[in-house]
Amino acid sequence: MPITPTADTAAVPAASPEGSGSAASVAPRKGAILAIILVAYFMILLDNSVIFTALPSLEKGLHLAPAELAWVQDAYTLVFGGFLLLGARAGDILGRKRVFVAGLVVFSIASLLVAVAPTGWWIISARTLQGIGAAIVAPTSLSLLTASFRGEERTKAIAWYSAMAGIGSSLGLVLGGALASWLSWRAGFFVNVPIGVAMIVLAPRFLPRTATVSGRFDVLGAIASTLGVGSAVFAVLHAAENGWTSAPTVISLIAAVVLLVFFVLHEARAAQPIMPLRLFRSRERVGGYLTRLLYLGAMIGFFYFTTQYLQGVLGYTPLQAGLAFLPMTAANFAVAAAVPALTRRIGNAPMLVAGVAITFAGLLWLSRIGVGSDYVTAVAAPMLLIGAGQGLAFAPMTAAGIAGASAEDAGAASGVLNTFHQMGTSLGLGVLVAVTALAAPGADAAATPSAQVSAAMTGASALVLGALAVVLALIVPAALAERRRSVSAAPNVPAPNPSAPNPIAPITGATTIMESSR
Repeated sequence: MPITPTADTAAVPAASPEGSGSAASVAPRKGAILAIILVAYFMILLDNSVIFTALPSLEKGLHLAPAELAWVQDAYTLVFGGFLLLGARAGDILGRKRVFVAGLVVFSIASLLVAVAPTGWWIISARTLQGIGAAIVAPTSLSLLTASFRGEERTKAIAWYSAMAGIGSSLGLVLGGALASWLSWRAGFFVNVPIGVAMIVLAPRFLPRTATVSGRFDVLGAIASTLGVGSAVFAVLHAAENGWTSAPTVISLIAAVVLLVFFVLHEARAAQPIMPLRLFRSRERVGGYLTRLLYLGAMIGFFYFTTQYLQGVLGYTPLQAGLAFLPMTAANFAVAAAVPALTRRIGNAPMLVAGVAITFAGLLWLSRIGVGSDYVTAVAAPMLLIGAGQGLAFAPMTAAGIAGASAEDAGAASGVLNTFHQMGTSLGLGVLVAVTALAAPGADAAATPSAQVSAAMTGASALVLGALAVVLALIVPAALAERRRSVSAAPNVPAPNPSAPNPIAPITGATTIMESSR
């Protein structure tokens, strides 16, 4: 994620507030700006992970049928994935600050409605509303960050943003388990209400007003992208429960393909597209999108199935299951704190390769899990590797996805990145659930859960291996090409010493934001 420009260049220049004022006037408030963005992002991550350890208690408390319980999560995922591009475009046209605040309002109200839900239809509807709020907050928070920080400050800011992705997810499991055990599953959603109110009050005061893009909404593109992505997500979620050959799954897949093909053709002709196709001219950005899709598909499976193993096989309570993820959280935090220094020293591309490779090793180790496995050697130890890999990978992975995007396209690039993120979680979980259905069909009842989790982790390892192949095929060559261009552009600068830190290497693994799309 860190975007590290050279000393005399900058990634997307900090947009001047509308009206009077300059980037310099924002400087004293940068700590507050970063805190607001990180806390808002944490809210989304919290509700997306707290649900895992709270589901058993929620099911009993509301007397939900299995299908209703699945839709408590699926409704959020479906809407979140479908509205991301629209949320990003709204920030560009209406102003990221006001749209960000509006998203916080929607998300906070939805969190309160979830917390007080008396019935299944109520909580599913409230989770749908949460998905809309998250689809607004997620892309605008990242684009606000890129507009508010430059140079080394941005490297550090995006490193913290990236770290929050892993740390927030892990802490959400711990908090969800603790609150479900001590109080109620509802408490995990009540937590976000005062946090949201505080951010709604502080954001207008501290966040800069970014310059808006003149024009209008690409209504047709917005409808096609929302319905297309939503249909694709629905197809994957439905297939996980009912199979890939069921009529609704097939119809949804066909609808998704038709709508998304129409969307691409429309965007190629639109005067003001919701997703500029020029974003895909950069092999680094394409690599960032595909890597995120595969990597997040593996990680959602890791959280989902490891939680099941801890509670279903090892017999942990929700609180114990949440606490069991602390080794991963600690490793993630420790490594993420070192990311800015590592970026300066070795660059984003090598760091991304190392992070994805270490994650692969941890998942492969975890896939050896069985009925007689113990927590320390079979779960906690590989978690350390997975946490360290996440800490290394998230920052350069996000940086690759927004590299080279102009200030005008910052919101769209953030929206596309988040769309691939959400599609990755939906597609990955659906694929891994299908994989578990094939695991140990002749095994006894005691062995089946362990065999299914082992199969899921094997599938997750394969997804991360695919992500590593994408990094090596697209992102690393882009980094090398940018390095050669940078050296040739400065003929009077002596060739770098291979044994010394390379000052050019940290450039997002490929480019500065100021550079035009490849």
